[in-house]
Amino acid sequence: MLVSVILGHPQGPSLNLRIADAVYQALADNGHRVLYHDLYEESFDPVMTTAESMEHPSTDPLVQKYSTELAESDGIIVIHPVWWGEPPAMVKGWIDRVFTAGKAYRFEMPEGGEFKIIGLLKARAVIIFNTEGGTSAGMDTSAEPLDTLWKSYIFGTCGVQNVERKVFGGVMGSTDEQKAAWLDEVRQTVNRLFPKENAPD
Repeated sequence: MLVSVILGHPQGPSLNLRIADAVYQALADNGHRVLYHDLYEESFDPVMTTAESMEHPSTDPLVQKYSTELAESDGIIVIHPVWWGEPPAMVKGWIDRVFTAGKAYRFEMPEGGEFKIIGLLKARAVIIFNTEGGTSAGMDTSAEPLDTLWKSYIFGTCGVQNVERKVFGGVMGSTDEQKAAWLDEVRQTVNRLFPKENAPD
């Protein structure tokens, strides 16, 4: 399988980076091809242009590359912290600019019918890994706005129904043992959704 991995965190030595490393290694060990992108490291510009807001194709080479890879991926994994209840602006800009009409979705207006958005992504599964600095690790994430954002608005709209989200809360002040347990959970989640038997020969 071809799996896109997106990291959206500005600090190199972070739990998010350790999660991304664990994700990459688990996918590689299971024989999958990995398209890995650190949005900050690659200096992605999150600001949508006026032309792009009017549905014109982007002329930004990174946007074009990310959009094509997103459309071709069999799986997608996104890693980012939660700031003020939302993804960082870098990640939101990646969503705005990369999930484009004709690649991630298309519009359909049947004659006399109701306007529809048809999802085009072929990914079989998506995982979202989030960290929260001061939130209790035992919080219930099922009713969080970010759950709705990722599962319904973004990937649901674009045709992917199998979306899992893991939140690691209370990172500030967490012990090395707790971080190690979270990384084990990351590996277990990746192995479950992208196991070896699904990898190409």
